[in-house]
Amino acid sequence: MTPESFMARPTARRSTRVTIALTLATLASPMPGMANHHPDPLAIEWRHANPGYYEWLADRVRDEGMPTMVVVPIHVSLNDSLVDATQQPRWRLANKLAMAGGGAIAVVYPDIGEPYRGVFTKIIEGVEARAQAPVISMAIGAGTDAATLRDNLKSRDVRVVIALGRQGMKAADNLGREFGVVVGGVVAVPEEEAKDLAVVSLSPDPALLFERLRGLVPGTRRIHVVYDPRQNGWLIRLARAAARDQGLELVVREASDLRAAVRAYQEILAGANAERDVLWLPQDATTVDENTVLPLVLRETWERRLPVFSSSFGHVRRGVLFSLFPDNVGLGRDLAGSALGFLASGEPPGRGVMPLRNVQTAVNLRTAKHLGMKLSSQQQRGFDLVFTGQ
Repeated sequence: MTPESFMARPTARRSTRVTIALTLATLASPMPGMANHHPDPLAIEWRHANPGYYEWLADRVRDEGMPTMVVVPIHVSLNDSLVDATQQPRWRLANKLAMAGGGAIAVVYPDIGEPYRGVFTKIIEGVEARAQAPVISMAIGAGTDAATLRDNLKSRDVRVVIALGRQGMKAADNLGREFGVVVGGVVAVPEEEAKDLAVVSLSPDPALLFERLRGLVPGTRRIHVVYDPRQNGWLIRLARAAARDQGLELVVREASDLRAAVRAYQEILAGANAERDVLWLPQDATTVDENTVLPLVLRETWERRLPVFSSSFGHVRRGVLFSLFPDNVGLGRDLAGSALGFLASGEPPGRGVMPLRNVQTAVNLRTAKHLGMKLSSQQQRGFDLVFTGQ
């Protein structure tokens, strides 16, 4: 006998509420007269091999005011077990539920050379690993025609597009509302540009940055940051909440141009206390200029032994204490999860900019030593990338 699961498809349009309700009922609801406790997840699927169960379940959900529906059996192998040790729990089964309704996932990314192509390749690898189904990959150039791209996607039955990089984001924005769109792999996205899209930024979640900071510099009490509200207003809102939750004080200064940014850094450096203060460099084209601001900050913080951390991986090589950078495969998995959610529900993904949570850590040991930090071998093994010099 083949274990079975199922999904429900409303006769008019797919409903998130219906799909979730029936999925949970299949996995957890007892049939009349059966015990509520099932220690073995597989027993739930085997138990529901009785075809009469589906009619009973549909009646039960309809009684709750759900739309009229038909029940479509999906055959699930033992490898789709809820306890598959090689997958996140329920991934395989959830993917089958999502993909059963038809439609494909496409990944649109810039047609550029290395090292960026390698980054996009890893993200796509994560998408495919999470989707557990064929994914259409399309490299696009700067002159790609939106109408041609739209027709190509339609002809391949694409229902949701994962757009990577600025170029991918621009192309997806021109597709209109005919597809679900999830964007990833972009830096410092202004909120205005992302108001109609779901965008996973490459800016690490401040909560994760602050957690790592406290582990490395436990004496930290106050974090200084200079930012352009047009680029990072959304990020600073998250940072304020994260600092409050972790018992830290966040001191923010706004700067709308390079001159104002330099003045703000000079004020911070003049009054900072290296025993309790640290400086955070966000991904901000206005306030973290690579040619003017970064050399100034690195020189002055080195002389004052003031810890500085960054949201940009490249700054660690140049002397910043640490940074969080993308786990590209993990990012791909997250993007695929959003795409599968759209396929399962028919509802567009959420709107706005979200921080990066699939991260790795890079640290500069030379800087750590200069700051008087003694990192044990065990601590060093906890970093994904270590720089021993500036």
